[in-house]
Amino acid sequence: MRYLGVDYGTKKVGLALSDEAGTMGFPHAVVENTPALEDELARLIATENVGAAVFGESKDLSGRENPVAEDARAFAERLRERAGIPVFFEDERFTSAEARRAPEKEEKSRAAKRRADVDASAAALILTSYLSRTHHE
Repeated sequence: MRYLGVDYGTKKVGLALSDEAGTMGFPHAVVENTPALEDELARLIATENVGAAVFGESKDLSGRENPVAEDARAFAERLRERAGIPVFFEDERFTSAEARRAPEKEEKSRAAKRRADVDASAAALILTSYLSRTHHE
């Protein structure tokens, strides 16, 4: 089964897709958070034959939900109802920071593109974390 990973933000949303076996997440895209987002993700779910979505669970360092969490949960619920797939949540703390890390000898042009893809990379980290944890439970 294929999974969709979502790093939900108020301005940008990072997306990742798993491999067909559902074992690892790969960066897919960064999209603007607009009123068309729900339509866009519903189309992606149908086109890519996605069977479940994994949203980053937005919390502060003490484990309390941060201000984005309520919006993310409401959006995830609407997407679950519309697309008819289960939605799961995975702790996303530090995923953006981890996604920003670049190899020391990376070229400047590649480094700039990598910074632009941080949200998609964070979504892939969220998704891979969930898949690794659930396949071992």
